[in-house]
Amino acid sequence: MKIHLIGAGKMGLPMGKHLAAAGHALSVEDLDASRLQAAVALGMTAAQGAAAMAGAEVLLSSLPHDGAFWQVAQDVARLARPGALYIDTSTVSPEMSARVAGLLRESQIVYLRAAVSGNNVMAEAAQLTLLVSGPRDAYERMLPLFKLFGPGQYWLGEAEEARLMKLVVNLMIAQTSAMLAESLALGAKGGLRWEDMWEVLTHSAVASPILKAKSAQLVTRDYSPTFTVSQMAKDVKLILAEAERLQVALPQTAMTLQSLQSAAAHGDADADYAAVIRCAQRAAGLA
Repeated sequence: MKIHLIGAGKMGLPMGKHLAAAGHALSVEDLDASRLQAAVALGMTAAQGAAAMAGAEVLLSSLPHDGAFWQVAQDVARLARPGALYIDTSTVSPEMSARVAGLLRESQIVYLRAAVSGNNVMAEAAQLTLLVSGPRDAYERMLPLFKLFGPGQYWLGEAEEARLMKLVVNLMIAQTSAMLAESLALGAKGGLRWEDMWEVLTHSAVASPILKAKSAQLVTRDYSPTFTVSQMAKDVKLILAEAERLQVALPQTAMTLQSLQSAAAHGDADADYAAVIRCAQRAAGLA
């Protein structure tokens, strides 16, 4: 299959690697020259713009925010051939995704929203979960491709269901870090050993896959990022905007955004989003 990848960042690059390894003819474009070089080293072909989009059966994008998504979608609508399939894996707002759907419909481009749940380490290991919405027949046709990215694929509906589901998942992830921040601050201020708290939490009734995955890194107070404070703050803003549109009160989520902004203000914008834990430690007067 001829696939054109738009965005070879932390998530796009490993997904592209899996596609190339499976034998797909994969071209790639990215604004960053070093990312393009990395993609070429993994068997992809660097190709920018009109010719690459016009020649592709499938266009696949992994983008950082609504603005980049809208810009790429306009290029796809203008340059891709009618009947081509556009798959976007980004975390973007349902509102922007619906706007893109209307644009692509006018250009006769088939559109799948395929939000991915997981981080760059999981993308590298082909352990992502795909949350997909759009035409059911297109989803079933692309299922072999989606299975290259991870073991879990869920078709959720014909429209923006995948976008909303991704926000639901990320709400839980963001809240988990905020919950951990307060729990660990309380225990540490009372004299509990850091290692003991992580050992008990990961073997208790509150243990979850995300908590267990984070424990190996955070037990050594390692905040090197899999997903940054800034990136999580962006997603929480999307969550709160959608909640406002739907008239759903999310007071705890609003407080989590404040915690993320506090972490950023203390210099942790580019640290892992779990740095809200370190911020809570400071607020408790702990070293």
